[in-house]
Amino acid sequence: MMFNTIDLKTKALTKWLGAALLISTAALVPAGSTWAQAARGLPDFTELVEQVGPSVVNIRTLEKAAARPGAENGADEDMLEFFRRFGIPIPNAPRQGPRPNRPSPAPQDEETQPRGVGSGFIMSADGFIMTNAHVVEGAQEVLVTLTDKREFKARIVGSDKRTDVAVVKIEATGLPAVKVGDVNRLKVGEWVMAIGSPFGLENTVTAGIVSAKQRDTGDYLPLIQTDVAINPGNSGGPLINMRGEVVGINSQIYSRSGGFMGISFAIPMDEAVRVSEQLRATGRVTRGRIGVQIEQVSKDVAESIGLGKPQGAMVRAVESGSVAEKAGVEAGDIILKFDGKSIEKSADLPRLVGRTKPGTRSTLTVFRRGATKELSITVGEFEEEKVATKERETKPRVASAGQALGLSVSDVPEALKKQLKIKGGVKVDAAVDAAARAGLREGDVILAIANMEVLGVKEFDAVLGKLDKGKAVNLLFRRGEWTQYAVIRPAP
Repeated sequence: MMFNTIDLKTKALTKWLGAALLISTAALVPAGSTWAQAARGLPDFTELVEQVGPSVVNIRTLEKAAARPGAENGADEDMLEFFRRFGIPIPNAPRQGPRPNRPSPAPQDEETQPRGVGSGFIMSADGFIMTNAHVVEGAQEVLVTLTDKREFKARIVGSDKRTDVAVVKIEATGLPAVKVGDVNRLKVGEWVMAIGSPFGLENTVTAGIVSAKQRDTGDYLPLIQTDVAINPGNSGGPLINMRGEVVGINSQIYSRSGGFMGISFAIPMDEAVRVSEQLRATGRVTRGRIGVQIEQVSKDVAESIGLGKPQGAMVRAVESGSVAEKAGVEAGDIILKFDGKSIEKSADLPRLVGRTKPGTRSTLTVFRRGATKELSITVGEFEEEKVATKERETKPRVASAGQALGLSVSDVPEALKKQLKIKGGVKVDAAVDAAARAGLREGDVILAIANMEVLGVKEFDAVLGKLDKGKAVNLLFRRGEWTQYAVIRPAP
């Protein structure tokens, strides 16, 4: 009886303390706080699935029997897109029979056979569908299946490999189109959902959060990174926010094993819509181009040339006859702004230029030898990239200078000046010690030192004579087609 009394008192005290703690805690936490909302439980995606699900389609592609390597070795058809997309060799193990709970595939005719499987989503009620370019690339026939099991042959309206966006069209009306969301409102940590056909499993729903925005993984696309489970077959499907709006196209995964590892990427819808509008209008995408080869500006280089912080795009080479050459852009320039928009990192420049209509008159703000300069430029049209050819390096040795930096240099022969299209400079005959550590080597042509142009050995010696031998010095040099900076630091 004594134990019962103590037990009852203890229970009463515990209950009182618990109630008091709950009341005091509730008083400290605002009703609308993030903590209070999280305490109510995880988000419910059921309404979103009902809302957006009918707009998501399954895409199957067919190709000529002889065009697909590996067909004869019995690889699982739903895995083929996986192998192609991520560079995994197609296995040659014999098929072990059909998958459980799935019928064996029907025999194919001699003309076409399954090539891959992907996803897409309806952009308009009259049958325009958006997907990835790699989903429909090389396909002789595209089949689209809706959630109500209707199947249509689709026509490829246009495809853009650089952004991995494609538009296909089916002959149907009254289709449920998606709502497009504002990518600028998307926040890191926000819940998002994907619907697609991983491994051919239609209408599969996965969810997660936005892991990062503006992830640099391509020339023209700052991608959305998420931890939403994405697998082969999800490609081309929508990434959906909690308002039921499509904010991205699921496109890539990062994987060391070939399977999902918690990192997936989606194409932002603002970029995708811009591309799709051009594809629908003309069947192709027109991009601006100015004709420069660029690289990132390092912290060391930025500090040594007086730029302050690493920003902009450093011009390594200017293509002959390009609009950049006509505008006066020089190798070694740091492009800080394009048409008034800041270039924080080198990848920003091709994106801004690429979005600009060819023929548009724009401005470039460049940093050149310690000062900024405005250049007027007319944007050209993007064509196939020119392959840089490495120029023959000559090895005659003449006078030398700059031994304090570990350099032996000579005047540049007139033939080499003409070949490189430069006014002057000094050719490196040998680079040792500090110069070698900075990355210089025989055959390089030094164009400027400490932001001062060098036309020959005489100017080279004159500039070096004015410098503090105990401080680092920057050099702008040419190597083959490329121009870049090096920072030579004195030995400690």
